[in-house]
Amino acid sequence: MKLKLLTPIAMLLVGLAMQTKAQTGRPDKLYSMSGIGFAFPMGETADYLKPKFSTSLGINLGLGDGGLFLYPKVSLHAFEFNQITPDAGYTYTLQKGRATTYLLNVALGYRKIVNKWAFYGFAGAGGGFVLTPQAGVNAQTLQVTMDNKTNGMGIFEGGGGIEYNIGGANLFVEASYMYGFTKIQNRVFNTVPISIGIKPNLSKLLSKL
Repeated sequence: MKLKLLTPIAMLLVGLAMQTKAQTGRPDKLYSMSGIGFAFPMGETADYLKPKFSTSLGINLGLGDGGLFLYPKVSLHAFEFNQITPDAGYTYTLQKGRATTYLLNVALGYRKIVNKWAFYGFAGAGGGFVLTPQAGVNAQTLQVTMDNKTNGMGIFEGGGGIEYNIGGANLFVEASYMYGFTKIQNRVFNTVPISIGIKPNLSKLLSKL
């Protein structure tokens, strides 16, 4: 399932890189983005999820000559999962399991560059799936069978960040709000991801090819 999601993303990155190579103009035409941090469950989401170490991957593609950019991002968040009610066909609730997200958000953003600093905001929507663990117990054989439930999820995500230029890349800190349109454990899914990371400036790299 990971491969099915990541393959079209890789194709998108290649296509955008080829398009950017043929274009000139603004110095921030194309960045790749890699971040690490935590996604903090909000409200009733905290009833069944707790934050664990997470990652995110994306690109920033400049639009026109101003500060607008397209921001596709994949959220690979991880959580501790504490089940409240068992899923259909299961008797027991699973505690301290691991839930993971594979969510793609495509946002429109605006970046303002001031010397070595940059400030940006974005908003968009997308979707994907959230994997939650399940445990089936066979009392006769004393065996536990682990499985994952795939929860399809549409999302809205908006946020902002700060960047600092270090030459061929920018260091960044980013925070956002993510709202899910599908309930898990009969409760809303919403989180506040906070990440830090690096954005290499691929525009400069491609201009040398």
